[in-house]
Amino acid sequence: MRSLIERVVPLPPPLHEEIVRRSIFEVCRWNTQRGDHSTLAPFAFVLARETWQELARTAEALAAEATEAERELLARPELHGRLGLPRSLTRALLAAVADPTPGPVRYLRFDFHPTDGEPLITEGNPDVCAGFLESSGVTPIVASALGLDPLGDPAGALVDAIRAAVGDRARVGLMHLSMFTDDRQIAAFLARRLERAGLEPLLFDAQSLRARRRGIRVAQAAGCDMPLDLLFRFFPAEWLPRLGRGSGWRRLIAGGTTPVANPGWAVLTQSKRFPLVWPALSAPMRTWRTLLPETRSLEDAPIGPEWVVKPSLGHEGDRISIEGVGSDARRARSCDRASARPERWVAQRRFRSRSVQTPEGRRHVAIGVLLVNGKAVGAYARASRKALIDDHAQDVIVLCDERGL
Repeated sequence: MRSLIERVVPLPPPLHEEIVRRSIFEVCRWNTQRGDHSTLAPFAFVLARETWQELARTAEALAAEATEAERELLARPELHGRLGLPRSLTRALLAAVADPTPGPVRYLRFDFHPTDGEPLITEGNPDVCAGFLESSGVTPIVASALGLDPLGDPAGALVDAIRAAVGDRARVGLMHLSMFTDDRQIAAFLARRLERAGLEPLLFDAQSLRARRRGIRVAQAAGCDMPLDLLFRFFPAEWLPRLGRGSGWRRLIAGGTTPVANPGWAVLTQSKRFPLVWPALSAPMRTWRTLLPETRSLEDAPIGPEWVVKPSLGHEGDRISIEGVGSDARRARSCDRASARPERWVAQRRFRSRSVQTPEGRRHVAIGVLLVNGKAVGAYARASRKALIDDHAQDVIVLCDERGL
């Protein structure tokens, strides 16, 4: 594959300020600042159309292989213990062997990291993933300003898939943690798109989740429960047990009749220990084996500079430890935790991230390809000063220049 990024286009301050302002009012992107810097980078990445097409094909191959492995894993509960999942989740997954909650709509993301060779991935994001705001909301604003082309519309593809699954005027619950602006703004943006498509969105905090018999409902004021035709889950599966028995959270994994996007059993391939069960699967995982760095249990990989230490479940780089990246104290804390509970952690062979020159200096990059029902539908990127894409990374708009072909 050629270099992932064809060129970097600066967004001059007046234009960047206008884009940020329009994002607030038009796209519900309210979280515009983190510390002393904007959460949206003042530059955009441009991909060649051939590069995007190859990334899309690769992401679709990864998704197809993950789906095949997921189907097999769902029927192989003896392998679940190797994935480093909370015990309450593994118990709920037992019931999904015979009666999985339907998941007719699936969304996920793969992040591609530029290297001196082929781009690599470090994991998949089939449980919950962000990027809809940037790829479907902010991208058209930037594309219009620069005279370039969006790569797709992931939010539109998601809405179309939901409508195809449950029909017009269906009630779609958007489950999230409303106290977090990052989560609330995604739910609000998707609610607008659902309403525009003739569906009935219902935003609700995860604490309002209820199950009545086999159906999923939302607790409302005055003791009234609202039934749902489909639930969109923007709430990590490993947090579901925190909701308590009364919520009926297990119905998002097994025994439910209300379809869920994504069903809780998506956590099977979300675990960073997923590669450890490959030898026991019939699925060959060819694309994953090519693009994912060698992954081992901590018992088989001594903690050292050549290995990245990661929790089996985590988000936005949380607790990931890379020697020389971040503080020594952070690495020591992560390594201590990993040594105490090795079954909940994993070691991944370190690779050399190829940084990209931007108007703000060199940045390490991950280009996230979003997929709906196995089809690549758009992308956005994140850029970081350090070789770790975490919650301090900036969002970057990704575009295509048809004129360059």
